[in-house]
Formats: sequence, C-alpha cells, structure tokens
Amino acid sequence: MAELLAGKVILVVGASAGIGADAARVFAADGASLMLVARSEGPLAETAAELGKAGHEVAWTTGDVSDAGDVARFVRATVDRFGRLDGAFNNAAMTQAGRLDQVTEEDFDRLLAVNVKGTWLCMREEVRVMERQGAGSIVNVSSIGGLRGSSGMGGYQASKHAVIGLTRTAAHDFGPLGIRVNVIAPGPTESPMLEATRRAIPGGVEERIARTPLRKAGTGAEVGATVSFLLSDRASHLSGVILPVDGGFVA
Repeated sequence: MAELLAGKVILVVGASAGIGADAARVFAADGASLMLVARSEGPLAETAAELGKAGHEVAWTTGDVSDAGDVARFVRATVDRFGRLDGAFNNAAMTQAGRLDQVTEEDFDRLLAVNVKGTWLCMREEVRVMERQGAGSIVNVSSIGGLRGSSGMGGYQASKHAVIGLTRTAAHDFGPLGIRVNVIAPGPTESPMLEATRRAIPGGVEERIARTPLRKAGTGAEVGATVSFLLSDRASHLSGVILPVDGGFVA
C-alpha cells in the first residue's frame, strides 16, 4: 500500500511535544518530508533528531505563531528547504483555566494571540504559498471545548470556538484556490497540556473520560493519524469539516 503522505511536504507548527510531536512521527511514517516548528528549541531539536535518525527527511526551526515576522520566516524556510508546501498542521496552542471573571486581561490577550491570531497568521502565510501551487491542505486544531461550554475554561473555549469560525471561513475563501481547510476537535488527549489541565481543574479530566463512550483519553498518535488522512489526497473532497477526535464524547 502506498504511503498516505508520500512525496508531500508538511509543516507541523507546535511540534516539540504532545500532539504535535506525535503527529509528526505519524506523518513521517506515512512518507512526508517535514518542517517542524515550535518555540522551545531543545525538545524540538530532539524530535527532529529522532526522526532523522530513523531515516526520515526532516528540518526544524523555532518560531512564535503570535509574531507575524516569525510566521512568515518559518513558512519561507519550509519552501527554501523543500521547494514547496503541500500541507500544514497548525497545532500551536496554549491552555488556561479560570472562571471568566478571574482571568486577567494580560492572560486573556496572550491566549487569543497564540490560539486565534496565531492560527490566522499561519494560514495567511501558508495560503500565499499554496495559492501559487494551485493546491494545498491545512488542518487547524480546535478542541471539544470549541463545540460546547463548561465551567472553568472560558477563555480557552472562546479561543477554540474562534478557531472553528476561522476554519469555516477559510474553507470558503480558499476552496476556489484549490486549498482545503479542516479542523480537528480533540477530546482529552495524553499530552503535557492535558497534565496542565489536570493540575488546574482537579478531577475535571477524569470526569470527562468517564463520560467518554470509549472510556479512555486519546493519544497523540491517534490524533496524528486522523490529521494525516485529512492532509492526504484521500480526503480530497473534504473541506470545512469539524472532526471530533474524542472517543465519542460529543456524540
């Protein structure tokens, strides 16, 4: 069977740990050449070295998605290194707990700068490359928190609702250019971010897992496999899709 992403160049933003790093491993196994981006150089370099040692074609660079200059630079670096950009997984995000009236303005602004503005900046630069090629596929990351509300995560959930809105609009804007844009909505997924949520809201993660039909948290590899499909030509008629990867939680 042909590898799902054979011959494709994929940009993975937020690739140093958790879902991003696990997804990068899946994409590499599926045949993609990768540019990995994250703010933290150490873990990012380790992930890239691991994949390179296994024989995969991979490059990396640091970058902050909330900085327009940084985003333009790492998208340009991808094209300079590989000659094209076939797909992008915009996974960089941060979480934040707290009742809405207790979240500081500074924290709220930073949350939106990374989760919402960062997603928009990435898409803007990626589309500029893909439009010249006449094709491309982008997958953004929301959350089941972008599909419903719950107590204690209002700022985070607002940002993830916004990512869904951006994705739906982008599917309309960029579809005529041959560019597909979809969004995944993971449920609890084993990652450093999930551990942060466990600490911030004691018992909250376990309560969600108990209400999940599959009765378990997901893995980054399971999320990555879903994204690999959406980036591939097998999803050629899917755009504007909001796909929960949540063990049935929102069913």
